[in-house]
Amino acid sequence: MSRIAHPGLAAKVTTAEHAASFIADGMTVGMSGFTGSGYPKAVPIALAAQIEAEHAAGKPMRLKVWTGASTGPELDGALARVDGISARLPYNSDPIAREKINAGEMDYVDLHLSQVAPLAWEGFLGPLDVAVIEVAGIREDGSLIPSSSVGNNKTWLDVAKRVILEVNSWQNPALEGMHDIYYGTALPPNRVPIPLTAPDQRIGQPTLRCDPHKVIAVVETNAPDRNLPFAAPDASALAIAQHLIEFFRHEVGKGRLPPSLLPLQSGVGNIANAVLAGLLTAPFENLTAYTEVLQDGMLDLLAAGKLRMASCTAFSLSPNAAERLNKDLDTFRDRILLRSQEISNHPEVVRRLGCLAMNGMIEADLYGNVNSTHIMGSRIQNGIGGSGDFARNAYISIFMSPSTAKGGAISAIVPHVSHVDHIAQDVQIVVTEQGLADLRGLAPRKRAEQVIERCAHPSYRPMLRDYYERALAGSYGKQTPMLPGEALAWHQRFVDTGSMRS
Repeated sequence: MSRIAHPGLAAKVTTAEHAASFIADGMTVGMSGFTGSGYPKAVPIALAAQIEAEHAAGKPMRLKVWTGASTGPELDGALARVDGISARLPYNSDPIAREKINAGEMDYVDLHLSQVAPLAWEGFLGPLDVAVIEVAGIREDGSLIPSSSVGNNKTWLDVAKRVILEVNSWQNPALEGMHDIYYGTALPPNRVPIPLTAPDQRIGQPTLRCDPHKVIAVVETNAPDRNLPFAAPDASALAIAQHLIEFFRHEVGKGRLPPSLLPLQSGVGNIANAVLAGLLTAPFENLTAYTEVLQDGMLDLLAAGKLRMASCTAFSLSPNAAERLNKDLDTFRDRILLRSQEISNHPEVVRRLGCLAMNGMIEADLYGNVNSTHIMGSRIQNGIGGSGDFARNAYISIFMSPSTAKGGAISAIVPHVSHVDHIAQDVQIVVTEQGLADLRGLAPRKRAEQVIERCAHPSYRPMLRDYYERALAGSYGKQTPMLPGEALAWHQRFVDTGSMRS
């Protein structure tokens, strides 16, 4: 049975190749997708073949690509492989695209995810020529049933000159009704408060709007989302999880957190998933989540009844968890809401709800500045994503990482971060497998003592103490002791020798 109930849009069904032919060199294309969910699968592959043919004929063809966040290999990977992307925003995790970005062959604009939609509406990003959006179905009135992610789809559909729809019948029809699409945002001076005061509150409608006259092609697909498996938590991840759970117990005991905690936000990754898994046996009940993505750990918490509900903008599940969700979606559907990322990541809402933000980092320095995006200061890994949206506005802002990487050749605790994504004022808790440093209310020198003694790996602690003591003795200023000539010496040593060790 067709999932396209609107007669006018049903008449526009065509092949992916024909749909891709509407996209030309130099265009800006807004794609759906957030993590490995809800991105178009057929049109980008056809578009990559078209670009490859154009290049073989000696004709230039490169595009600016906007999305919600990362996507899958059929989109970023396929287009990057044929050198079809000139500029990319706001987040990337594709390894081929990453190499091109770090080689200077692709412009990359790394943005806070909450800022993308406003920037598009304000016109600072330029015009959007075409939107390519995956949906789960089209209703008779032309409204669109969103797919397994929402991301920036609402904005792309609104601002794009033309629209191509992929209707993916692989997506579970039970997704219908799980979305909350809010159309009340506006630009200054017409902004009004977002009327969201609880994670499970609905403030919008279950479908996306789109002017049928803007739709130039509809492509029918049956293709799965591409989600990657999570590795089993290692000893470091389990230790970090235990430190955090003990911290939450302490905060509840002090009366600074309620027994049900506050809405959880969790970045994607094995460590974050280990923390969520640890909550299964922790003494907290009736939990809620207000986050970007729903990953395996949250699905387990929902299934166990520990998590009452989860609000997010996308699923980011392992293949096994995705299969489980699809199989049992009817049992989960009343406890999951999918929103646009301008709402899921909105600073106003994050601050109002008092989220507990738990995000990964590459490195932290003695004073609590955090680098979450760049290796050795220059090579982008993925992007800042939504961590900044939550870190600055959370009730408690937490960053976590193993204390070392590359078999101990790299310390995650350094004299000075090689790239700053989160300034010290936005970082309250730093956690490694070694311990947890609570930096709230501490002046810089007190912060340094906590970070060195609680978070650094024992093999790097003497080096950090030596640096700090010399900086304190010879510093031009005592507020934030620093040796400018040595602040990044550890990173340079790794570049030169393959190890930060002296």
